[in-house]
Amino acid sequence: MDNTTKTAVFANGCFWCTEAVFSMLKGVTSVLPGYTGGKTENPNYHAIRDHAEAIEIKYDPSVISYDDLLSVFFNTHDPTTLNRQGNDVGTQYRSGIFYVDLEQKEKAEKLVEELNETKAYDKPVVTEVQPLIKFYPGEEYHREYYKNNKNQPYCQLVIAPKLAHLQERFGKLIK
Repeated sequence: MDNTTKTAVFANGCFWCTEAVFSMLKGVTSVLPGYTGGKTENPNYHAIRDHAEAIEIKYDPSVISYDDLLSVFFNTHDPTTLNRQGNDVGTQYRSGIFYVDLEQKEKAEKLVEELNETKAYDKPVVTEVQPLIKFYPGEEYHREYYKNNKNQPYCQLVIAPKLAHLQERFGKLIK
């Protein structure tokens, strides 16, 4: 990682979906699925325990801002459902922003507060905002899952529509 690259870590449902979404953005140099937000050492897909499925994004802030990443984050999942995204249910599917510095913390907290104050959603935003303590990379077979499995029903029924929405809503940010 060079000095121009920054890191953002988000949990917003299935990491297959979120990796596919953020991989499409200009300025994003890598997206790694994994686990964070819990205390259990070395979680994995079958023993995620108290962690959330998350993605670690490396990005060039001269091309895409953290504010843009936050906007995509909040517009590509339901931040009002506790421990759930669509049919994926469990604490591993919770909505969370794991900040790496004070600036990210302040921006995330301010945006959550604004979304709730303006009633941007029908229900309150339940997205957690907490410091990134440790990110555990996911297993190799989860990486680039959508790219490698586009014909799988989950990819066609869940991920592809999410990417179409992204294209419509954030076309200017797409590679």
